[in-house]
Amino acid sequence: MQQRHYLKWASPRGTAASALALMLCTPLAWAGEETSALAMPQAVSDTPFASEREAVVWRREELKDIESLVRQLRFDLINNQDLEAAMPRLLKLQERASADRLLPAFIEGTHGSGSEARASIWEEWGEFAAGFSDLEDKIANLIDVAEQEDTRNTARALSEVGASCKSCHRAYRYD
Repeated sequence: MQQRHYLKWASPRGTAASALALMLCTPLAWAGEETSALAMPQAVSDTPFASEREAVVWRREELKDIESLVRQLRFDLINNQDLEAAMPRLLKLQERASADRLLPAFIEGTHGSGSEARASIWEEWGEFAAGFSDLEDKIANLIDVAEQEDTRNTARALSEVGASCKSCHRAYRYD
Protein backbone atom coordinates (compact mmCIF):
# COMPACT_ATOMS: atom_id res chain seq x y z
CA MET A 1 0.00 0.00 0.00
CA GLN A 2 2.74 2.43 0.86
CA GLN A 3 4.29 2.12 -2.60
CA ARG A 4 1.04 3.30 -4.16
CA HIS A 5 1.25 6.36 -1.96
CA TYR A 6 4.69 7.11 -3.36
CA LEU A 7 3.50 6.62 -6.93
CA LYS A 8 0.58 8.96 -6.38
CA TRP A 9 2.87 11.51 -4.71
CA ALA A 10 5.22 11.62 -7.69
CA SER A 11 2.48 11.86 -10.30
CA PRO A 12 2.34 14.95 -12.52
CA ARG A 13 -0.85 16.03 -10.76
CA GLY A 14 0.83 15.62 -7.36
CA THR A 15 3.88 17.48 -8.59
CA ALA A 16 1.72 20.35 -9.84
CA ALA A 17 -0.15 20.47 -6.53
CA SER A 18 3.13 20.53 -4.62
CA ALA A 19 4.47 23.32 -6.79
CA LEU A 20 1.27 25.34 -6.30
CA ALA A 21 1.40 24.83 -2.53
CA LEU A 22 5.03 25.93 -2.48
CA MET A 23 4.22 29.08 -4.44
CA LEU A 24 1.30 29.92 -2.13
CA CYS A 25 3.35 29.35 1.01
CA THR A 26 6.32 31.39 -0.17
CA PRO A 27 6.21 34.94 1.18
CA LEU A 28 5.70 37.60 -1.43
CA ALA A 29 8.56 39.97 -2.12
CA TRP A 30 8.00 43.63 -1.38
CA ALA A 31 7.46 45.74 -4.47
CA GLY A 32 10.74 46.82 -5.99
CA GLU A 33 12.81 44.58 -3.71
CA GLU A 34 14.87 41.93 -5.46
CA THR A 35 14.49 38.61 -3.65
CA SER A 36 15.79 35.30 -4.88
CA ALA A 37 15.98 31.87 -3.28
CA LEU A 38 19.04 31.37 -5.47
CA ALA A 39 20.86 34.43 -4.13
CA MET A 40 24.50 33.94 -3.24
CA PRO A 41 25.02 33.72 0.53
CA GLN A 42 27.50 36.47 1.39
CA ALA A 43 28.20 35.39 4.97
CA VAL A 44 27.54 32.56 7.41
CA SER A 45 24.79 34.69 8.95
CA ASP A 46 22.89 34.37 5.65
CA THR A 47 22.74 30.58 6.07
CA PRO A 48 21.62 27.92 8.55
CA PHE A 49 25.27 26.98 9.21
CA ALA A 50 27.30 27.89 12.30
CA SER A 51 30.55 28.35 10.36
CA GLU A 52 32.02 28.34 6.88
CA ARG A 53 33.79 25.09 7.71
CA GLU A 54 30.51 23.44 8.69
CA ALA A 55 28.98 24.54 5.36
CA VAL A 56 31.92 23.16 3.37
CA VAL A 57 31.87 19.80 5.16
CA TRP A 58 28.08 19.54 4.90
CA ARG A 59 27.96 20.29 1.17
CA ARG A 60 30.81 17.89 0.41
CA GLU A 61 29.11 15.04 2.29
CA GLU A 62 25.68 15.90 0.93
CA LEU A 63 26.89 15.88 -2.68
CA LYS A 64 28.63 12.53 -2.10
CA ASP A 65 25.38 11.13 -0.70
CA ILE A 66 23.48 12.41 -3.74
CA GLU A 67 26.02 10.74 -6.02
CA SER A 68 25.52 7.48 -4.13
CA LEU A 69 21.75 7.86 -4.44
CA VAL A 70 22.04 8.20 -8.22
CA ARG A 71 24.11 4.99 -8.33
CA GLN A 72 21.50 3.17 -6.25
CA LEU A 73 18.79 4.43 -8.59
CA ARG A 74 20.66 3.06 -11.59
CA PHE A 75 20.64 -0.34 -9.91
CA ASP A 76 16.92 -0.11 -8.98
CA LEU A 77 15.62 1.37 -12.21
CA ILE A 78 17.89 -0.12 -14.87
CA ASN A 79 19.33 -3.35 -13.51
CA ASN A 80 16.31 -4.50 -11.48
CA GLN A 81 13.60 -2.50 -13.26
CA ASP A 82 11.91 -2.08 -9.89
CA LEU A 83 10.02 1.21 -9.71
CA GLU A 84 8.51 0.42 -6.32
CA ALA A 85 11.96 0.06 -4.76
CA ALA A 86 13.23 3.13 -6.60
CA MET A 87 10.38 5.54 -5.85
CA PRO A 88 11.42 6.39 -2.25
CA ARG A 89 14.95 7.06 -3.51
CA LEU A 90 13.67 9.17 -6.41
CA LEU A 91 11.69 11.33 -4.00
CA LYS A 92 14.68 11.54 -1.67
CA LEU A 93 16.87 12.62 -4.59
CA GLN A 94 14.33 15.26 -5.59
CA GLU A 95 14.32 16.64 -2.04
CA ARG A 96 18.06 16.52 -1.39
CA ALA A 97 19.29 17.80 -4.77
CA SER A 98 17.27 21.01 -4.72
CA ALA A 99 18.86 24.42 -5.22
CA ASP A 100 17.05 25.82 -2.18
CA ARG A 101 18.63 23.15 -0.01
CA LEU A 102 22.17 23.09 -1.42
CA LEU A 103 23.02 26.63 -2.49
CA PRO A 104 23.09 28.09 1.05
CA ALA A 105 26.12 25.86 1.71
CA PHE A 106 28.07 27.75 -0.97
CA ILE A 107 28.93 30.80 1.10
CA GLU A 108 30.90 33.29 -0.94
CA GLY A 109 34.63 32.57 -0.81
CA THR A 110 34.45 29.08 0.71
CA HIS A 111 36.74 27.53 -1.86
CA GLY A 112 39.86 27.21 0.25
CA SER A 113 41.33 24.38 2.26
CA GLY A 114 39.14 21.30 2.53
CA SER A 115 36.89 22.40 -0.30
CA GLU A 116 36.81 20.99 -3.81
CA ALA A 117 35.02 24.11 -5.06
CA ARG A 118 36.63 26.45 -7.56
CA ALA A 119 36.51 30.21 -7.03
CA SER A 120 34.65 30.50 -10.33
CA ILE A 121 31.46 29.40 -8.53
CA TRP A 122 31.12 32.87 -7.03
CA GLU A 123 32.36 34.67 -10.14
CA GLU A 124 29.71 32.87 -12.23
CA TRP A 125 27.01 32.52 -9.58
CA GLY A 126 24.10 32.85 -12.02
CA GLU A 127 25.35 30.00 -14.18
CA PHE A 128 26.21 27.90 -11.12
CA ALA A 129 22.74 28.37 -9.62
CA ALA A 130 21.15 27.67 -13.02
CA GLY A 131 22.95 24.31 -13.00
CA PHE A 132 20.97 23.33 -9.90
CA SER A 133 17.73 24.43 -11.55
CA ASP A 134 18.65 22.28 -14.55
CA LEU A 135 19.32 19.34 -12.22
CA GLU A 136 15.92 19.81 -10.55
CA ASP A 137 14.24 19.74 -13.98
CA LYS A 138 16.14 16.60 -14.98
CA ILE A 139 15.16 14.85 -11.74
CA ALA A 140 11.49 15.78 -12.22
CA ASN A 141 11.69 14.39 -15.75
CA LEU A 142 13.32 11.20 -14.45
CA ILE A 143 10.46 10.67 -12.01
CA ASP A 144 7.86 11.23 -14.74
CA VAL A 145 9.61 8.86 -17.16
CA ALA A 146 10.23 6.20 -14.49
CA GLU A 147 6.52 6.14 -13.65
CA GLN A 148 5.83 5.16 -17.27
CA GLU A 149 8.00 2.06 -16.67
CA ASP A 150 9.84 2.42 -19.97
CA THR A 151 13.34 1.14 -19.24
CA ARG A 152 15.00 2.74 -22.26
CA ASN A 153 13.61 6.23 -21.59
CA THR A 154 14.27 5.84 -17.87
CA ALA A 155 17.91 4.98 -18.60
CA ARG A 156 18.14 8.04 -20.85
CA ALA A 157 16.59 10.30 -18.20
CA LEU A 158 18.91 8.92 -15.52
CA SER A 159 21.89 9.56 -17.80
CA GLU A 160 20.69 13.16 -18.23
CA VAL A 161 20.67 13.58 -14.44
CA GLY A 162 24.24 12.25 -14.33
CA ALA A 163 25.29 14.50 -17.21
CA SER A 164 23.88 17.52 -15.39
CA CYS A 165 25.97 16.66 -12.33
CA LYS A 166 29.10 16.04 -14.41
CA SER A 167 28.85 19.30 -16.33
CA CYS A 168 28.77 21.25 -13.09
CA HIS A 169 31.64 19.20 -11.64
CA ARG A 170 33.80 19.87 -14.70
CA ALA A 171 33.20 23.60 -14.46
CA TYR A 172 33.22 24.16 -10.71
CA ARG A 173 35.01 21.35 -8.86
CA TYR A 174 38.65 20.41 -8.48
CA ASP A 175 39.18 16.69 -8.91
